[in-house]
Amino acid sequence: MDWQTHAHHLATDVTRPESRWYAPLATTPRHAFVPRWWDNTDGAWQLREGAADPETWLNAAYSNRTLVTRVAGTHADDTPPGTKVSTGLPTSSSTLPGLVVTMYRHAMITDTSDVLVTTGSGYGTALACRRLGDERVTSIDVDAELVEKASERLQAIGLHPHTAVCDITDTLPGEYDRIVSTVAVRPVPASWLAALRPGGRLVTTLAGTGLIVTADKTEDGGATGRIELDAAGFMATRHGNDYPSGLDDVFDKARTADGETVTTGRYPVLYVPDAWDVWSMLALTVPGIEHRRMDTDGIRTVWLLHPDGSWARASGRWTDSPEVHQSGPRRLWDDLERIRHRLNHEGTLPVYGAHARIDPDGTLRLTRGKWSIAVT
Repeated sequence: MDWQTHAHHLATDVTRPESRWYAPLATTPRHAFVPRWWDNTDGAWQLREGAADPETWLNAAYSNRTLVTRVAGTHADDTPPGTKVSTGLPTSSSTLPGLVVTMYRHAMITDTSDVLVTTGSGYGTALACRRLGDERVTSIDVDAELVEKASERLQAIGLHPHTAVCDITDTLPGEYDRIVSTVAVRPVPASWLAALRPGGRLVTTLAGTGLIVTADKTEDGGATGRIELDAAGFMATRHGNDYPSGLDDVFDKARTADGETVTTGRYPVLYVPDAWDVWSMLALTVPGIEHRRMDTDGIRTVWLLHPDGSWARASGRWTDSPEVHQSGPRRLWDDLERIRHRLNHEGTLPVYGAHARIDPDGTLRLTRGKWSIAVT
């Protein structure tokens, strides 16, 4: 297959020829890391097999998009052709190359940096190896199967980074100048600060938000930095084969029931994850909310669900003020509307560009002007 031409097109789409990331993008066979993947079609996961349709395979592999390789505990590599999976959340993927490079750029990697990265499909690890040399790259994942598959594919293209099966929220297997996590964490693990060398930098996203945190290690063992102006979303860390079950029990109550309070919303219905800044601000203010939506005949209905049993349901056309039902200890839609009112009043929200301070124990505090919040 003429994958090299596709890889050069990808490199041109993502960066410029003078960039130090251009050659890694142009010379790394991404298709080798995603021989099969899951495609979400009409709400179900459909297995795609690259060898059965090489043209589709190359077009998918060398597009700037994320390719899901594992849904719940079902890896695409180990699944019979034609399989569909009706439910389940992605648990591993090959992240869109442009975002991988963005995270590496935020890390400000030098030619002599020893870097810890997260494994996934292994493609992001390969880019780091092409850029630095594999002796400077350590790649870890909590899942032994993923580390084994990625290691085999890295070796097949001549790359031999250090690899380990490791929970990234626990003790790390060495000391590093940079830690770049393409899984989301909350809070930032204290073990990262212990593994960072003096002056080292960490780059990650906060789980449940679209926020990229960059922070440089300080003399007291903590770190200071900022929330970058870029937005990103990664799968959260997990400690088993799959994520814990969602809030289906709360959803069953919220689906059609009358709320303890029924009001008319101030703003049109918003599916919160579509608005990165609103979503991130709400997730910091009220952690743990799960969002669901349904669109029928021009009517959008959204649900906000919380582990404490609180729920909100809003329904209406996008031009109308919705009917809002709320129940439980919290009034989740009221929390959301306070954030939307602040955005409309001030024209921005303080989350992006906020100063970040991480204490040696991992406590993270974000501040911007008079606004401040501890992230737990």
